Amino acid sequence: MKELVVVIGAGFIGQAIARRVGAGKHLLLANVTEKSAIETAEALANAGFDVSAAEVDISSRTSVQALVEKAQGLGEITGLVQAAGVSPSQAPIETILKVDLYGTALVLELFGAVVARGGSGVVISSQSGHRLPALTTAQDQLLATTPTEDLLQLDMLQPGRVTDTLHAYQLSKRGNSLRVMAEAVRWGRRGARLNTISPGIIITPLARDELNGPRGAGYRRMIETCAVGRAGTPDEVGNVAALLMGPD
Repeated sequence: MKELVVVIGAGFIGQAIARRVGAGKHLLLANVTEKSAIETAEALANAGFDVSAAEVDISSRTSVQALVEKAQGLGEITGLVQAAGVSPSQAPIETILKVDLYGTALVLELFGAVVARGGSGVVISSQSGHRLPALTTAQDQLLATTPTEDLLQLDMLQPGRVTDTLHAYQLSKRGNSLRVMAEAVRWGRRGARLNTISPGIIITPLARDELNGPRGAGYRRMIETCAVGRAGTPDEVGNVAALLMGPD
């Protein structure tokens, strides 16, 4: 059976990773809109990749489970890329928590139960999660280990405790990093690896929404004052992901 890499999120970062880890394997490219998944899959097919497309809503257990079953029918799942999400300027607090926090936990839970020995996964988080002030040890543990279906019921995530969409995004991305630490142990028992990447500002349509949104000045200031003096590219993230997922 052919090795299968599941890429969730048909944006530029997902595409960049797919191009680096998909040669000689079957790619299953999933996105919240079927049209985008099909268009991206066709572009990759035209570049010589063996690829299928699927629609998935990572905030829905039924939808993610359907994606797992589709993937199992296509090959041995040896790779997972979770690059789907929404930004502070794209969605309200509730949606950000449901997609970025709960959705990522759900993907890791369900795919972690079927990933093949020797497989690997990578989650695209964000440096924004590291800009959040330190949480308590108890809060860190809750974000890392609370059962997926109970995650959004945590006191720290209730209305009034999350101040705005940026706060929701930072909590979600901090939660992604913590969740990967915990899930990596479970994946390890299957002989598989799991890592997360927390990029800085990477120029994608999502980042451009932020640059042109109410926090645009802050984003531009971060770019101007960072060590390299520029934003990053999806291909640079793709290179890191390929190293983490590859045999090296």
